[in-house]
Amino acid sequence: MAGTKTFEVAPSAARLTGSLRDIGYDFTTAVADLVDNSIAAGASRINVYTQFVPHGSYVLISDDGSGMSQKDLVEALRFGTRRDYGKNELGRFGLGLKTGSFSQCRRLTVVTRTTPAQARFNVMTLDLNRIARTDTWDITADESTPAIERAKDLLRESPGTVVVWEDLDRVLPERYAETGWGRRRLRALANRTADHLAMVFHRFIAGEASGRSEVVICVDETKLLPWDPFAPDEGARSVLPEQVFEVEVEGGSSEVRFRGVVLPARDRFSSLEQFERLSGPQKWNRQQGLYIYRADRLVQHGGWSGLRGIDEHTKLARAAVDFDTDLDEAFQINVAKMHVELPPVVKQMLERPVHELCVLADDAYRRSANAAGRTDALIKTAKASDTALRDVGIALKAALLEDRSLEDFRSALELIRTRHPGLAEQLGL
Repeated sequence: MAGTKTFEVAPSAARLTGSLRDIGYDFTTAVADLVDNSIAAGASRINVYTQFVPHGSYVLISDDGSGMSQKDLVEALRFGTRRDYGKNELGRFGLGLKTGSFSQCRRLTVVTRTTPAQARFNVMTLDLNRIARTDTWDITADESTPAIERAKDLLRESPGTVVVWEDLDRVLPERYAETGWGRRRLRALANRTADHLAMVFHRFIAGEASGRSEVVICVDETKLLPWDPFAPDEGARSVLPEQVFEVEVEGGSSEVRFRGVVLPARDRFSSLEQFERLSGPQKWNRQQGLYIYRADRLVQHGGWSGLRGIDEHTKLARAAVDFDTDLDEAFQINVAKMHVELPPVVKQMLERPVHELCVLADDAYRRSANAAGRTDALIKTAKASDTALRDVGIALKAALLEDRSLEDFRSALELIRTRHPGLAEQLGL
């Protein structure tokens, strides 16, 4: 409105950055959000390093992507990056690098290189301790610490980017910063992160993400194998035909794809080891349900999103639900990209296929349970027969000892052993 008086009210840097630390990440989801950035930068190899150093531990997330110019790096460190995201880019809000990092540490540095011929680095640091003192959005350039120097070493040969987390106050509180407990905790977090990334990015690791080649992801030098919840190598699984639903969006429509799978029961898996591996981080009952993918990146793993409850008899049922980024608002994707809400229209569309899937999974479960029950009954009958025969053998020995001489008894036993060895064994003779 003409003539309206306005005031620009800049937020307090110290207060806002402190509040954004509690946006909902844990260590694994924070690392995953940074892996999103690496994939968006065209990386074919991503490494996560955890390094325990008494009172100086750090985490590095490195990639061989395109790197960033100084201008791009400054923009990347802005809260709420001023850039547009193309369709099916993994980024969303322009917050992940900062909020994901500061949920775990107080000092974030990005080391990046764009030049193939020369090892020339752009190094920028956001330090919450500095922001708390100055209450300004200051970024410092070209700082140096052992962690930053190691990050530079990782980029000596080619372009790429390394994100450096230092002052890990949320990961290793000060009282544990030099203890064996702290070392074990960092190792446990690395293991959990490896499992999480193998699940969330399994399509990228396997080279199955649309329009992308295989991405190698390593945690502390260990190359990750994809954890595919649908066990594609198991021949005894049942795959239902894919169903596609149209959802209206502003300016047109977009697709939601549904594909149900009934996994094999335990006795039909290729091996017990594979059965245990496919049980997932929350184990079979809680891993049943919907696996929701945003642009091939897993954002929800398991649960029925209010369509039905968890049931022992449907634990073999899993379904992939895929949507593109133009449905982000409809699915209410959160900043950490680990929670969605099914739109009411999508819930209605999925009711029937989910019910059909669960009926098939229930049938597979019950058939396996009945077969196991029959097997147990046969085993019990055989054990009962063996017991009865041993009792007969004991009675026979007693009768022979009472009614015959010792020599006749030995001859009779020898004759049974010779002519009927199997029966002699069952009789305990």
